[in-house]
Amino acid sequence: MKKITITLVLLLAFISSNAQKDFQGMAVYESKTSTSEFKSRMSGNKDFTPEMQKMMEERMKKMFEKTFILSFDKQASIYKEEEKLDAPGQSGGGMRMMSSMMGGGGTYYKNVKEKAYTVDKEFMGKEFLIKDSLKVYNWKMEGETRQIGGYTCYKATTVIPASKTDFRNFRPKKEEEVKKDETKKEDAKAEEGKEKKTNFMDEFDMPKEITVTAWYTPEIPVNQGPEGYWGLPGLILEVNDGKTITLCSKVVLNPKDKAEIKAPSAGKVITQKEYDETITKKMEEFRQMNQGQGGRGMRFGG
Repeated sequence: MKKITITLVLLLAFISSNAQKDFQGMAVYESKTSTSEFKSRMSGNKDFTPEMQKMMEERMKKMFEKTFILSFDKQASIYKEEEKLDAPGQSGGGMRMMSSMMGGGGTYYKNVKEKAYTVDKEFMGKEFLIKDSLKVYNWKMEGETRQIGGYTCYKATTVIPASKTDFRNFRPKKEEEVKKDETKKEDAKAEEGKEKKTNFMDEFDMPKEITVTAWYTPEIPVNQGPEGYWGLPGLILEVNDGKTITLCSKVVLNPKDKAEIKAPSAGKVITQKEYDETITKKMEEFRQMNQGQGGRGMRFGG
């Protein structure tokens, strides 16, 4: 009888192990970043005709409103932007560069068991493969609950440093601040008798920190979420970080067609810090190129 009991226990453990291994889910997320400040600056700029403003708003909508697919199992996940065809002539050099800084653009692989991630990024014609450790979030569990897509979700919050290479975190400076900065630079230039170099993002401010609010459901017990978010006892169905809201619109558990959840492998291997430094350098080169051509860069006002 004892042998039969041991056999049954081992059989149940084997079945449970295989069930976890075979478990997979798919979640669709809609990401939207507020552009009200940019639109306000454009509407107050006499250099923007109604046609130009409409074109810019269409381009911003494409950059700031995206759909992503998260495929996950108990251990890992892949997060990819839904592929869309680009209309001819819809993206200039500056817009393409900014678009690549809006999240997405590649396969974001997270392995929560190994606490590591890999993401392939293309930036200005070069392919990079970022490999690094997952960010550890100091989540604070709140008492609030709400329903998202029929699932009971719990609120959690944390505070993180703002990424300097994520354009979603930037906000236009107030008109008076821009003029004040330009006056200071002109005075410094005259005093030193030479051109005073300025930063590429002179017309933008960035917060030092961002408060992140996440809603997760223990009803889907996986330690996963959109983009780089993870670390809660259930699938994260909504994230509000700064001006961006990422909301899950659909969940399918154990879909008929299984996704291949594996890390991307193409591109120059680089750490997150090295990648951020590369992007910052390229942004500065782009600014200098625009200045050399007498361009105004990516101004939204003034």
